[in-house]
Amino acid sequence: MRTVGLFEAKQKLSELVDRAQEGERIGITRRGKLAALLTSAPPEINLKGVFEEIEGIRKRAKLPRGVKVKQLVEEGRI
Repeated sequence: MRTVGLFEAKQKLSELVDRAQEGERIGITRRGKLAALLTSAPPEINLKGVFEEIEGIRKRAKLPRGVKVKQLVEEGRI
């Protein structure tokens, strides 16, 4: 992990963000002590895809007649 002082970080913020976006972790120090960590953002989650996957699992599940997924979740069974 590379560290830079706060003053330098302010001067080179755009460059540091680009480097963090590429996967580098950059520590920012204030008066010689680590104050912040600049890292890449987590990938965006495609919620539509997540719900479609859950729906597919639900459709493939063989539940007894009258049993609802919500009921199983509330009981802590799934």
